Amino acid sequence: MRILGVDFGSRRIGLAISDETGTVALAIGYLDGGNSDAVSREVARVAAERRASTIVVGLPVRLDGTSSQQTERTLKFITALEAATTIPVKRWDERLTTAQAERVLLEGNVCRQQRREKRDQLAAQILLQCYLDAQNPPTAEE
Repeated sequence: MRILGVDFGSRRIGLAISDETGTVALAIGYLDGGNSDAVSREVARVAAERRASTIVVGLPVRLDGTSSQQTERTLKFITALEAATTIPVKRWDERLTTAQAERVLLEGNVCRQQRREKRDQLAAQILLQCYLDAQNPPTAEE
């Protein structure tokens, strides 16, 4: 039961996939942004290729919970993605995942060019890991 995580951005779309147990998220790369329909078809292809049973798309909202322009662009992408695949698509609050990814890369002394290339896929990994953790809360023994 693999789950594909998607961090939808205007320039790049970060991708992450879970392991088969749905426990660990792994960054798998990014796609160049562009037309929502073309990008949604490519995400649907990746999901099918990776045998994902669910696609989780990060929904960017402001800290106060209100929508932004990026929220509206992401909702349009989600609609196109739902039309492009039969795999269930879920929305997940992704507040601050890109900032968190940037901070991790800065702490790791990753150069600016590599940060640009890795930020979106790391953000997808973070949002997917948060989703997985919420689905599989620790037991009392852990």
